Amino acid sequence: MRKHLGYSHIPQHFATRVNAFCRDHLNPYLNFHRPCLFAETITDAKGRQRKRYLYKLMMTPYEKLKSLPLAEHYLKPAITFQQLDAQAGAISDNEAAQRLNDARAILFKTIFNRSKTAA
Repeated sequence: MRKHLGYSHIPQHFATRVNAFCRDHLNPYLNFHRPCLFAETITDAKGRQRKRYLYKLMMTPYEKLKSLPLAEHYLKPAITFQQLDAQAGAISDNEAAQRLNDARAILFKTIFNRSKTAA
């Protein structure tokens, strides 16, 4: 979250705009377009468990959800994988990243471009 929003203070009266940004741009980008490395647990001869992050396990959180056994049980009743597939395939990964950056620039312009004069 801090990677995308930064560490500076955001005043409370901008919370609705930040929530809308997260709901409309950040969450869909993270879930459908940004790949993550998922760990594989390997137990060696001594019984120690180690986590390995293999490139074959790199996928988006949505792809990981689809790969789980009985994945349909984790969805809300009104949502199907066909709807989520359509949402994931609607735009490319690069276009989603560009839209995220544009929306973040607009959000920060409204938050930090306030009047610098004393009232």
